[in-house]
Amino acid sequence: MNLAMEQLGFTYLLFLSLFLIFSFLLLNIITKTNKSTNREVPPGPWRLPIIGNLHLLNLNKLHHSLINLSNKHGPLILLHLGSIPTLIVSSRDIAKEIFTNHDLTFSSRPLLIAPNKLSYNCSSISFAPYGDLWRQARKIAMLELLSSRRVRSFEAVRREEVENLVATIKDLSIANLSELTLSFVNNVVCRAALGGSFRKGGVWLHQQLSETQSLLGGFCVADFFPRMEWFDRLRGFHERLEKNFTEMDKFLDRVIDEHLKMSEKEEESDEEEKDLVHVLLRLHKAAILHGGFLSKVDHVKAILVEVFIAGTDTSSATITWTMTHLIKNPRVMMKLQEELKQVTNGNSHRLIQESELEKLEYLKQVIKESLRLKPPVPLMVPRETIQACQIQGYMIPACTRAIFNVAAISTDPNVWEKSLEFWPERFEGRDVDFRGHDFELLPFGFGRRQCPGINFAMVIIELALANLLHCFNWSIPDGMKVEDINMDEAIGITTHKKDALCLVAKSKW
Repeated sequence: MNLAMEQLGFTYLLFLSLFLIFSFLLLNIITKTNKSTNREVPPGPWRLPIIGNLHLLNLNKLHHSLINLSNKHGPLILLHLGSIPTLIVSSRDIAKEIFTNHDLTFSSRPLLIAPNKLSYNCSSISFAPYGDLWRQARKIAMLELLSSRRVRSFEAVRREEVENLVATIKDLSIANLSELTLSFVNNVVCRAALGGSFRKGGVWLHQQLSETQSLLGGFCVADFFPRMEWFDRLRGFHERLEKNFTEMDKFLDRVIDEHLKMSEKEEESDEEEKDLVHVLLRLHKAAILHGGFLSKVDHVKAILVEVFIAGTDTSSATITWTMTHLIKNPRVMMKLQEELKQVTNGNSHRLIQESELEKLEYLKQVIKESLRLKPPVPLMVPRETIQACQIQGYMIPACTRAIFNVAAISTDPNVWEKSLEFWPERFEGRDVDFRGHDFELLPFGFGRRQCPGINFAMVIIELALANLLHCFNWSIPDGMKVEDINMDEAIGITTHKKDALCLVAKSKW
């Protein structure tokens, strides 16, 4: 009996010893793994089960939330938004490193619910994943739709719409510049894209595009929890999405049919007079015969939707924010109006012409400063890594979403003197541009995924601002102080001013 007890005791001690040794070894392995993992992936805040770091974000002020997190954890952080690992880049130097060494790796797009639906299964330039389809789409945009020659061909449209804008403001006691500039840019973009077809449904199209923007910038649960698409259906998101898509699709069908009938009746010899639908249908016809992108009508529609969305919102937001900064900084406004006076030899009884824009150096500095403080798309469109890579010594896995916080980069106090002040003179004698080569200023992105419509947008922005300031003297309404102007931003993919900018315009002629 004693022998049996001793054997049992020995067995127990042996088991306990082996258990303790195994536990120690396992704990040691886990500790080393965690330390290794912590060294390999970028830092980030502690995450909760299931939701990850979503609880740390204020969706009403998303890029501000990300700036706060970057201030705590560094300019390169890894968040887990639901089940999605997401890299946040908030530094000029890191953005430059990615462009220099890993631009191809960061050139794809995540598959998101609303963009996928509204761009006809990601058939647009902005939302298509990296690959042959995207390369063909971008080539068409650069050579056919947004080339310098094509942009110049719409000069008459821009001039006429500026004339209409100035005439409208003259008849108003108080001008709602938020609405007026959005309508102006929308008219220019839609006339360039649709030609005469736009005249038949301008107000309706404007409303549809506003809903499209809202859907693209809205929160979709399935984008962070792929198995919870049912929740988006329950809350009506998919119903809104399907309705907007169907309405726009029917509209585009009508536009395309009208253009096809028009082409049958008359052969147009002057290609520069064609709108973008004509151009796309010509390329569509060639693609049917020879293959390639645009062989499907849906591809034509996807490009048109993108032209509407990308061309309208960003430009109108920039014009409104620039006028907001100017009314709050009368010294800058007076200096800019003096430049306009010199260019026109003191003649305030005519419009500024596009040929004169190149002479307006201070106007360009003012616009740069406005884009710096209020980039139209402060978080860019999310990217996704094609393969694993190393950034700043950290391992970035493949299929990681990447968000570039342009708003953080362009107001970084380590890079910009008086980083939060509106001070256009900072660009005097400083060769800093916004075309993706100077990484402290990236309102239009950089690399392969840079916005291809910079030239199209900038001539609209410059022409509108030049004439608004040349034709009118501006002031705030009676009973209001400059300090009362709300600088808060509206929710959406594009940063619009939350409250409308309403000013008094006194015509100079």
